[in-house]
Amino acid sequence: MVPSYISRSVAGSYDNEAVAIFALIFTFYLYIKTLNTGSLFYATLNALAYFYMVCSWGGYTFIINLIPMHVLLCILTGRYSSRLYIAYAPLVVLGTLLAALVPVVGFNAVMTSEHFASFLVFIIIHVVALVYYIKGILTPRMFKAAVTLVVSVGLVVCCAVVAVLVALVASSPTKGWSGRSLSLLDPTYASKYIPIIASVSEHQPPTWPSYFMDINILAFLVPAGIIACFLPLSDASSFVVLYIVTSVYFSGVMVRLMLVLAPAACIISGIALSEAFTVFTRSIKFQLPGLSLGSQVESGDVTSSVAVAQNSSTAVARNDVAKAEKAQEASKTRPSKKNKKKEKDIVEKESVTPHSDRRHLILPMEASVISIFLLVLLGAFYVIHCVWAAAEAYSAPSIVLTSQSPDGGLHVFDDFREAYAWLRHNTDVDDKVASWWDYGYQTTAMANRTVIVDNNTWNNTHIATVGTAMSSPEKAAWEIFNSLDVKYILVVFGGLVGYPSDDINKFLWMVRIGGGVFPHIKEPDYLRDGQYRIDSQATPTMLNCLMYKLSYYRFVETDGQGFDRVRRTEIGKKHFKLSYFEEVFTTHHWMVRIYKLKPPKNRIRGKTKKLKSKGSSKRSVAGKRNPWN
Repeated sequence: MVPSYISRSVAGSYDNEAVAIFALIFTFYLYIKTLNTGSLFYATLNALAYFYMVCSWGGYTFIINLIPMHVLLCILTGRYSSRLYIAYAPLVVLGTLLAALVPVVGFNAVMTSEHFASFLVFIIIHVVALVYYIKGILTPRMFKAAVTLVVSVGLVVCCAVVAVLVALVASSPTKGWSGRSLSLLDPTYASKYIPIIASVSEHQPPTWPSYFMDINILAFLVPAGIIACFLPLSDASSFVVLYIVTSVYFSGVMVRLMLVLAPAACIISGIALSEAFTVFTRSIKFQLPGLSLGSQVESGDVTSSVAVAQNSSTAVARNDVAKAEKAQEASKTRPSKKNKKKEKDIVEKESVTPHSDRRHLILPMEASVISIFLLVLLGAFYVIHCVWAAAEAYSAPSIVLTSQSPDGGLHVFDDFREAYAWLRHNTDVDDKVASWWDYGYQTTAMANRTVIVDNNTWNNTHIATVGTAMSSPEKAAWEIFNSLDVKYILVVFGGLVGYPSDDINKFLWMVRIGGGVFPHIKEPDYLRDGQYRIDSQATPTMLNCLMYKLSYYRFVETDGQGFDRVRRTEIGKKHFKLSYFEEVFTTHHWMVRIYKLKPPKNRIRGKTKKLKSKGSSKRSVAGKRNPWN
């Protein structure tokens, strides 16, 4: 029910993540299951679940980096076991082979830096496994010599692998990392070098209220859950802690990754609530008069409750001590290989059970009952918040906007569907429509028209071309669009109704992206003293660019002043005409405006041969001129 997941599920905006989050958690579950059981069957299922995740979402790199981090953490803390090897080694081998079968991934599964951590840890775990194997079959003196040899060979192999990886990474301009991965590692990277990534609203850092909106009370239960995972710390609980820590960091870099944080927060919060309910219910159980154990305890007497709990665990503790002594005696002799695993499991159980039995916390009955009631009440409010967030924030389609009218009614802004319907019924099927990439998928699906750029932002050059056209004067923009065989221009404008996500607010990103490919577009030319303005203080470059003219054309006719409700100022250039574009449709609330490119003028026939040759020479020069310069 967490709102962050609802935003991407079938209840909200259905996307790849609706399937991918299940694959993510299922892969982690099978990894922990394999880690606890040491079963090769679950290890195979884990690799298949990883393949399912690769097919679903590009965020699979989070899995192939988080699991190696956990394996390396277990090795460094002395928690290596055969179960850890079985949980990790088949995943790397089989998972990488399966991932390479996906066309989008292909050889990137072994050639990009996002996957190198798994290969490096794969080598390390084999070196550690070899050391443990040699230790079990050699005497201590021979073991020291063998370890020296193994470590030396391992270092040579690791150095060779690292050298190959460094060579591969150095040959790439982005060091083998994708732009989004570099943005996660360095939050300032995208804004400096890849503005197309930084321009996406989902790639912006979240605000503090967004955490409360998306995970609500889970944000307060997560710290308690992390503490509970350390009491005691196991391989599974350490993985959960590592998962929540990394997801919190990544969600702080990109608001989109709140989706990855949501399941981790649910798991950690569930652990915290489980521990809390265990303490409260145990306290009530020890103090109920109907129970033989609780009849000796007076209500509210914490000291006597602790005494009863200690007495009840005395017999268990004695048996545990006896078992521990037997285990120590058995360890002095050389154990057989068959009994090593059994003895290790017994020692692990003995080291945990007496500790947990001796540290029972007993609270007064009144405090326990009130605490349980408050937790249930808190859960009820959490359910109410989730239902409200799903209904108000994530269930409404983004293409139909609503607002509250002064009389309490609901006002619907259906301008997007109105514009797409006009394009579908009043343009030819082969006509191309140019707009900013945010509206590419919608135009293709709802208007059934070809677009120049869409939400699949893999072609940065095309997006930069459209951004350059929007940032250029009218004539230069016409030449660019005409070279792309564009017939219609779609512009989103919110100055009349106060819609903030319009193209004027996104315009600086068009300038930055266009300037990244075409150097003659410079952002300072559109700023006045470092400020982005559209009023009388705006720069001439800003007032004469195509985006400004298409957005504010005839805008002064609405109120006579040209007051922009989003920017809260009067526009600088109010009365102007379009020479190369003509307005063909504007929606009811002026939110979407559609323009058509005027056809090129016919050739001018001169009266004399001299004038004709002069005109033809000018036209030849103009034809050779690059319209994008």
